[in-house]
Amino acid sequence: MTVTETTATSAPASTRVVPADAVVAQSAPTASALTTPAPAAPGINASRVLAVLALGGLANFALVYFVQPLLPRLVTQFGISEGSSGLALSVTTAAMMLGLLVAGPFADRVGRARAIAPSLLSSGILSIAGAFAPTWELFLVTRALAGLTLAILPAIALAVVRDIAPNGDHLRANSIYIAGTAVGGALGRLAPLPLANAFGWQSAAVVLGVLSLAAGIGSLLWLPRRPARAGERPSLGVAAGLMRAVRCRPIVLTCGVGLAGMVVFVTSYNAVSFRLQSPPFDLGAAEALIYLAYLPGIAGPSAFRRLAASKGRGFAALTALTAIAVSIAVLTVPTIPAIAIGLGLLTFAFLGLHSILSGWVVKSAHENGIDTSRASSVYLLAWYLGSTAAGTASTHVWALDGWTGVTVVCGVAVLASGAFAVVRTRTR
Repeated sequence: MTVTETTATSAPASTRVVPADAVVAQSAPTASALTTPAPAAPGINASRVLAVLALGGLANFALVYFVQPLLPRLVTQFGISEGSSGLALSVTTAAMMLGLLVAGPFADRVGRARAIAPSLLSSGILSIAGAFAPTWELFLVTRALAGLTLAILPAIALAVVRDIAPNGDHLRANSIYIAGTAVGGALGRLAPLPLANAFGWQSAAVVLGVLSLAAGIGSLLWLPRRPARAGERPSLGVAAGLMRAVRCRPIVLTCGVGLAGMVVFVTSYNAVSFRLQSPPFDLGAAEALIYLAYLPGIAGPSAFRRLAASKGRGFAALTALTAIAVSIAVLTVPTIPAIAIGLGLLTFAFLGLHSILSGWVVKSAHENGIDTSRASSVYLLAWYLGSTAAGTASTHVWALDGWTGVTVVCGVAVLASGAFAVVRTRTR
């Protein structure tokens, strides 16, 4: 079923109507879209819950992506080819896709907030175990198992954010959570190389695993322990819930934007690790400084939230994709400043785009009476499908054709993402 950008359709009794200030549209919202949602349940500290979710997102993203700057080290450590090294990321994101299929039903049974702690705790343990894996195959096993557990938090976090967003301020709350994941992405790229240089690459896996354990303990202490939201029943099945979301055209189009955008992001970051260790750069340990370019990305969710609030989600998404296209062009310049600027712009625009899209999917689900955790799972399935494909393909493309091949792949992907975004913006 297709919907307008501004009109909320009727929803079942258990689904709240889209909050007024969470609707970002290019035309005036209808009266039904202006219905104010019920406040968070009594006794829940929304700010504390949001802080815990942001910390959990930080640990989650750090564990997923810390292998990217370490790919050349893994080649040396395990005696594998450059092309094969991309599996360190791909097996994790592929397993996350499987985990997303069961994360929603699991959260329905134990309560969304209560499902987060085991995700973070088990992911931390598996990361530490991976540091001591004696072979490449066993290391990949720990990465795959971690992917299954890592899937729980992102699958339900956006639904929890909407549940507890004070005064229906979903856009702001969503941007705070995404900013937390951005910090995690930054930490996952900045911390590994200094730790690897000082104590070996394994130390990065251990330190970030401990961070995930700390976030898991925090979630046990501070997240609400209600078994389920009032008035909500567990869904009737994984397939039924996902199929409802897949049949919603706005959700599918938004997923297409995210999938293609993720291809650009992962391809660039996977390949740049090898590029900086090759002529004419040969940076060695100094490569870690380049990843400071990730820091501007932390401001991306907030900046694009404001743009979406004033101009609409469609305009904000297309603006982000334009900035991503510019960053690809900048990255073709073979100088250190150009690479730093290109990565900074790419990260800023991509994380801003992700913030817009993740909220757009949840909004579309509310408008169509679709379970928000299922809609988020479909979006993340597409997101990690892009990451899985790019994780392996990017290192092979680099090995075969260098940065020229990487640029071509990224250019095609950003065009595809832009096409999806245009159609999504025009969907009624």
